[in-house]
Amino acid sequence: MEIAQLIGKHFDQPLPHQLLMSWLKSYKRPNDKIQGLKAKGILEPLKKGLYIAGPRVTDETPDTFLVANHLLGPSYVSLETALSYYGLIPERVYEVASITTKASRSFKTVLGMFTYTHLFVPYYSFGLHMLRLPSNQYAMIASPEKALCDKIVTTSGLTLRSIRNAHDLLLEDMRMDELALKDLNTIMIREWIPDSPKKKSLLMMVKMIEQL
Repeated sequence: MEIAQLIGKHFDQPLPHQLLMSWLKSYKRPNDKIQGLKAKGILEPLKKGLYIAGPRVTDETPDTFLVANHLLGPSYVSLETALSYYGLIPERVYEVASITTKASRSFKTVLGMFTYTHLFVPYYSFGLHMLRLPSNQYAMIASPEKALCDKIVTTSGLTLRSIRNAHDLLLEDMRMDELALKDLNTIMIREWIPDSPKKKSLLMMVKMIEQL
């Protein structure tokens, strides 16, 4: 199989440099071949060392949640991206937001903007799910509960000093779906709070949800 066909066959996944090198091991200068494939539009770079199949071989692209996991790891999709995916907020989201244990950063790619916010362990590891994608691949994403907690703890300057503060933020400012909020597992969130940033704010949020 020609390299262009092989790349096109893997349109639904990010292609790391190591994988391309294994496909091009018969070439004396595989890195030069990769540069040529980029120039012809057969490969599209996302960042140094990570590619997707280019427009010359396919019009299809990998799922952005899968790409987010690969652009910077460890990481998981969260914040407004996950909240929108679960139907908790009405807004359509135009960037893919993730949480990482590494330094916060962002990537502007042909697939859009991908942002990463740093959070520490053990809080980082709470409430994570493996989401099965239409391509039958899997991406790491925050649970609805964790995505909401992440939004609270990563919003600079935000402190919830009362149940009323939490009500105004979630239902007025964020326009969150009240029925969906009532379905959240607040018992699980309470278990995370001792190891979480902004403990008091999360507790106020939990108390507000439990009063709905």
